[in-house]
Amino acid sequence: MTLKIVSGILIRSSALVADGFHSLSDLATDFVVLVSARLSSRPPDETHPYGHKKFDTLATQVIGVVLLGVGFIFVWKAGMQIYRGEVSYPGFLVLIVASVSVFVKEVLFFLTRKISREAHSTALYANAWHHRSDSLSSLAVLFGGIASLFGWGHADHVATIVVGFMIMGVAGKILYDGLIELSEHSADQESIQKIEDILNQESDVFDWHALRTRKVGGELFVDVHILVKPEISVRESHEICGKVEERIHRELTKPANILIHIEPHEKE
Repeated sequence: MTLKIVSGILIRSSALVADGFHSLSDLATDFVVLVSARLSSRPPDETHPYGHKKFDTLATQVIGVVLLGVGFIFVWKAGMQIYRGEVSYPGFLVLIVASVSVFVKEVLFFLTRKISREAHSTALYANAWHHRSDSLSSLAVLFGGIASLFGWGHADHVATIVVGFMIMGVAGKILYDGLIELSEHSADQESIQKIEDILNQESDVFDWHALRTRKVGGELFVDVHILVKPEISVRESHEICGKVEERIHRELTKPANILIHIEPHEKE
C-alpha cells in the first residue's frame, strides 16, 4: 500500500495511487475478517443457540460495500480527469511497482483461498478475492504504464477506470453471495444430491421426506424425517440415525449440523 501510494504521488500516476488505496481497503477488510472470525467462532449460547456463524456472512457484506465504494470513486475521478483533458506520463517506475504488486497479491490470493476452504470461512474466501482484485488492478496499472510509455496520455486514467470496474464487479459478486446466504438459502445442488443419495442407499431407511437445508456461515444445517420399521427399539432407531449422520458428515465438504426425525413406516 505504502509503496504504491508514495510512488504514485511522486510520479503523478492516478492509477497507481488508486491501486494503493485499493490495497488500503484490502488491509481494512483483513481486520474485518479477523474480528468476524473471533465473533463467529464463539460457541452457541442462550441468545444464539445455533451459534454465531452469521457474523462471518455479515463481514462479507462489509467487505463488499467497501469494495463497491472504492471502485466507484476510482471510476468517477478518472472519468473526470479524462473529461478535463488531463494527461499523465508516469514513466518506467510504475511498471516495477505494479509488477511487484501483482506477484505479492497473487501469492496472498492463493494462500488465503486455500485456508478459507479449509476453514469453511465465507469472509476469508471473500477476502481472498479482494486480494485477487488488487492483483488484477495492479495488472491494469501495468498495462496502462506500458501504453503511456508509447505516448498515450490517457492510458493511466483508462487503467484507473478498468481497475474501478473490476473492483465493483468483485464487490457485486460478494454482496450477492452474502445476501443469498442471509436469506436462508438452501445448500448447493451437489450437497443436496449427496444427502438424497445417502438416504436412498441406507437399507434401514424405508422412506424419507421433509428434507431441508440452509447455510449459516461456513456451516450447513440439515433437517430430515426418515421412516423405519415400527417394531424396532429406540436404541436401534438411534443407531440408524447415527449411521446416516456419519455418512453425511463424511460426504459433505462443509461441516454439517444434522437433525433427523424418526417416524414409523406403516405398511400399506
